[in-house]
Amino acid sequence: MHVTFLLYEGIEPVDLAAIGVISMARRIVPALSYETVAATRDAVPFSNGLMVLPTRTFDEVQDVDVLLVPGGPGWRKASQDPVIQAFVQRVAPAATLCSVCTGAMILAQAGLLDGKRATTKVEVVPPEVSPLAELRERFPAVQAERALLVDAGQVVTGGGVTLCIDAMLYLLEKRFGEHVADEVARIMEYSAARSANRARLALQV
Repeated sequence: MHVTFLLYEGIEPVDLAAIGVISMARRIVPALSYETVAATRDAVPFSNGLMVLPTRTFDEVQDVDVLLVPGGPGWRKASQDPVIQAFVQRVAPAATLCSVCTGAMILAQAGLLDGKRATTKVEVVPPEVSPLAELRERFPAVQAERALLVDAGQVVTGGGVTLCIDAMLYLLEKRFGEHVADEVARIMEYSAARSANRARLALQV
């Protein structure tokens, strides 16, 4: 499994935990790999100032195995960026799409969630509007669900912020089996948190 992590300005740094899962999982499945991609090779500023360098540019990417679309306050600008939208739409037909947090809003804007069940971030600081509520209102063709994650086949949408870890463990489970995901969670010391998240939120497959 090769994960292509989409970069754009204003990603929440905690969403990099998804890459952390792949890094840890390589101890169990050495063939796993990942890359970061953006419109240019310039460093991409994340929310609160962290700078991240892309591995490749959009133009350099042809085939994509798993496209991971993260979230963060920059999702609004990214969802209106024609270059980002064109890239996502270009690689979508042959890729497994996985959004975490408000990354689902970028997929929704691209029309890639139409007719599908999906989830996104729920919890906010008032007076912010819940992204899940906004997903329901702005994209009526999407069946928005409050969930740990939603597996709609080719598209997997994860819930908010740290649930990116659960989403990546789920992708590992789909590709390599439950025993691999369980072992990765164990060596990450995340087994208890994973069980607690599954107990409080539905896993919709």
